[in-house]
Amino acid sequence: MSAPARGTAAILGAGPAGLMAAERLCAAGLAVAIYDQMPTVGRKLLMAGRGGLNLTHSEDLERFLPRYGAVPPVLGDAIRSFPPASLQAWAEGLGQELFVGSSGRIFPKAMKASPLLRAWLARLTGQGVVVHTRHRWVGWDEDGELLLAASGDQLVHSRPDVTILALGGASWPRLGSDGAWVPVLEQAGVAIAPLVAANAGVKIAWSDIFRQRFEGGPVKRLSLTCDGETVVGEAVVTRDGLEGGAVYALGPAIRAGLAREGQAQLLVDVRPSFSHQELATKLAQPRRKQSTATFLRKAAGMAPIAIALTREGARGALPADPAALAALIKAIPLTVTGMGGLARAISTAGGVRFDSVDRHLMLAARPGVFVAGEMLDWDAPTGGYLLQATFATAVRAADGAVAWLSAKQSR
Repeated sequence: MSAPARGTAAILGAGPAGLMAAERLCAAGLAVAIYDQMPTVGRKLLMAGRGGLNLTHSEDLERFLPRYGAVPPVLGDAIRSFPPASLQAWAEGLGQELFVGSSGRIFPKAMKASPLLRAWLARLTGQGVVVHTRHRWVGWDEDGELLLAASGDQLVHSRPDVTILALGGASWPRLGSDGAWVPVLEQAGVAIAPLVAANAGVKIAWSDIFRQRFEGGPVKRLSLTCDGETVVGEAVVTRDGLEGGAVYALGPAIRAGLAREGQAQLLVDVRPSFSHQELATKLAQPRRKQSTATFLRKAAGMAPIAIALTREGARGALPADPAALAALIKAIPLTVTGMGGLARAISTAGGVRFDSVDRHLMLAARPGVFVAGEMLDWDAPTGGYLLQATFATAVRAADGAVAWLSAKQSR
């Protein structure tokens, strides 16, 4: 970080990106005020921690960075500057003991966000950070001052030396990240990629009998393929389709297919541990008087939900030929007709385009205004990658704000 600068900073948004930016700016000697439209802070972080707060992942950066697809150089630089090891050290500095799960994911031993958030807020309060809740950012006035709508229709003006925008995407809008900032920034001349649901379920037109019997059922150890990309994992049948880690990881490929053709083809392999030949050999055993379901359960080790999925893909009678049946089980065709909505998506793709910011994440259209977190146009699967990029871009934006202000003051 550059030499400490004296000045003021406003941070819009009190999620993990905003809180991390506040911490960095305080360390540089700035007086920091955070504004958030919700009555309490960190609501989405607390929601993320309900099933275990997955902070980051233990894999090396050579495998880590490609999880973000075609990584924008600025995002790659931000993560290299504040990598998983730095995030772990930061969390441990808040008294959070961490552990690495069997999949390589890194969690606090408390397995929830509330202890970390309490310790973090206590540290920020001790550093002098002031948090204003129930303050919704509505833009800038003609003189460039921030405009914030407070309770009772009061309009608050603020003219900080630097501003960090950390307002989140548009997923789980009831928790505060509703994407209302998009028209404000577009009016200011900032290019925005459309916000779409990421790490969300997909829509598939199940038959009534399949939906009624298997809604909510897990499909364990399957592989999914879309547009040549394959992911091994688990999924859950929903009323309208599929969700789960394996589905989320294929989100970019599925969205591309939907945008290109209005639908996407998903190939499901419910016995990924067997090759086609191995499976065909097992299916060539005499059936005797067994029903098809019993035969598949005994010969191929298929669970009832896997058998039913195979029937869904066949859209009729299952092939009698063992090789043809094995081919179907290894590549059950399902047509995806849409993505789940933003209201329940885990994250958002789209946002402020990277060609609208410099390498410090400052807006070209608004000098002195920096962007961090899910507002930026990046996408990643679950597994610790979402929070890692959120924290790393916050650090990059805050350090950039300090450097910009220091240079401005020295002129």
